[in-house]
Formats: sequence, C-alpha cells, structure tokens
Amino acid sequence: MSQGKETTVLALSLLISAGLAGGGYWLFRSNSTANLATSPSPNVASSPTPNQPIANSPSPSPTGNSSNLSPDAIVPDLEVSLPNPPVITMDGSVTMVKLMKQLQAGYSQKNPSTPSTYGLPDGRPNGSNKGIAALLNNQILIAANSRSLSAEEVTKGLRAVPIARDALAIVIGINNPFNGELTMAQLKDIYQGKITNWSQVGGADQPIKVINRAKASGTQSLFHSIVLSDEPFAPDSNNFITWPRDETTAILQALGDNGISYTTVSQAVGQEIIKIVPVNGALPTDMEMIKSGKYPISRVISLVVQRKISPVVKEFIDFTLSPRGQEIVTSAGFVPL
Repeated sequence: MSQGKETTVLALSLLISAGLAGGGYWLFRSNSTANLATSPSPNVASSPTPNQPIANSPSPSPTGNSSNLSPDAIVPDLEVSLPNPPVITMDGSVTMVKLMKQLQAGYSQKNPSTPSTYGLPDGRPNGSNKGIAALLNNQILIAANSRSLSAEEVTKGLRAVPIARDALAIVIGINNPFNGELTMAQLKDIYQGKITNWSQVGGADQPIKVINRAKASGTQSLFHSIVLSDEPFAPDSNNFITWPRDETTAILQALGDNGISYTTVSQAVGQEIIKIVPVNGALPTDMEMIKSGKYPISRVISLVVQRKISPVVKEFIDFTLSPRGQEIVTSAGFVPL
C-alpha cells in the first residue's frame, strides 16, 4: 500500500475510534443522569480548605470556604426508603431561622398536604448543636446546620446537604470610635485575651469588651474553628463574656462603645446599631469575596438528615436546591450555591 493510502486509512481509523469513544462517553453520561433520579446520589466531596479539613468519610461535611459547589453535585448518598411522616419536623440553626421559615412557606405552596415545623418544642430553634442531637435522637427529621459535621456524626449515619453559603461578620457598636480593620491574627489574639485594649489595634485607649456566642451555637463552632484553629478561648471575665443563649439581637445591643462580637452577615446587614469591621482587607457584604473564598470567615450551610429518609423529606431537600429554593436563599440574605 502506498504511503498516501496508509495515511488516509490511519486518519479514518482515528476518526472512527474518536467517534466510538465520544459515543461511549455520551452513553455513560446519559445513564449516570438517569440513575441519579432513581437511586441514591453519589458521594461528592468538595475541596478542603486550610481552615477546615475534610474527614475521609462516606459523606463529608462541606467546607466553609468551598467555592465550587452546585446543586447538581452535592446530594450525598441518601436512601429514600422510609414511610412518609404526618409532619416534617425540623430544628437547628438560629442563623437560618428566616431562611427556614421562607423555605417552609415555599414548600407548603407546592405541597399543602404536608405540614412542617421548625423549632422544638414551641417553634423556637435551639441552635445547630442541639438540632443535630435531636436528629440523632429521632426527635426531628431535618436539622438546619451552620457548622461542619464531625466524623463521629457521619459514622452515626448523618448526611449534610449544602444549600447555601454564608459568612460571619465581625461587629462593633455604632458609637465605637474604631474605624480600622483587623487581621485574622489580631482577631485570634482578641478572643484569646492577648489583645485587650483597642489602642493595640490602632483604636482608642479603652478596654475591649469581648462577647462570645453561646457554646450551643453553630456560629461559635465555625468561629472557633476558623479564627482560633480550635484553640481555647480566653476564660470568662468582666471583659470576656460568653452569651448564655444562642441569640443575636441582645448581643448587638450589648456592644456599646467598646464591645466586639460576631454574627452572620444576614443578621448584621441593615442593623443601625452596629458597624461591620473589615477582616484581612475584605468585607463579608461582598458576595464575590464569599463565593471565591477570599473573605476568610465564611461557610456553607446545610440541611442534615439521616441517611435513610422518606419521600417527603427528599422533596423538601429537592425544593430547597431548585431554582425557586435558591431564589428564597437569596431573599433571606444568603448566597446561593
């Protein structure tokens, strides 16, 4: 065979091989997409961040600064095999109360025959940690969660479904004369009692009154992990106060002209009695900074369920991840996936 003919035959062979490979890939993608609708979703792990390493587990908890999550790639290995309950019972994050109430209302419009509740026992949420405990004790079906799951919680059968992004804002009272910014290192030293006067960070010569969130708070858990790298807080004293309950309004009111605390951006924006302090030169009100992970104190919030769930619980999750659910995420002050 001449060299020209050999070249032509080789080229045709390569084209046929490429076509077969492309067809096989298309068939694989088609089958994979079809299987997602009828079988438990595959476990997809988001990339770990320096502040929040991911445990090697069947359904790792999302990292705080993940920037590559999408609703199509985050549902863990859930098994829809339980009977439908009369009520979808939920509890958990105080941070997420506005969002959860709006999701309840949106879900009820589509599914009026399936009622839902948020907060045990009287409609007041009890915080992420207590919500997780209630889920493990089979008192509720969904826990709204603003922290990472521990390896032990995953081992016990819990699965986290990320639904939105959020960030913590460092806040001071509106009459505090401090108008600068803080670094993560300074923030850590303030909460460990190593920086105790505003003059040490360029402010007025007055003591810093530190207000910490309640221990049951998922917000405190996140702050502790990212800012302090899980090292101890300073002990309580006259100028270091651990708030007894997971609440925000009372903390903001207590800041005065020398206090500092932290809360979620959604709870800080629009508050006329506080100022938000930039951290590492960035403000958490910039959504692009949150999405990219450049703002250092950010997280993914999630719905946590047992691995085995009922169809209506799956429907609630699906609604939350739907375009309408993500619109509600935005209207509640969070960043959609």
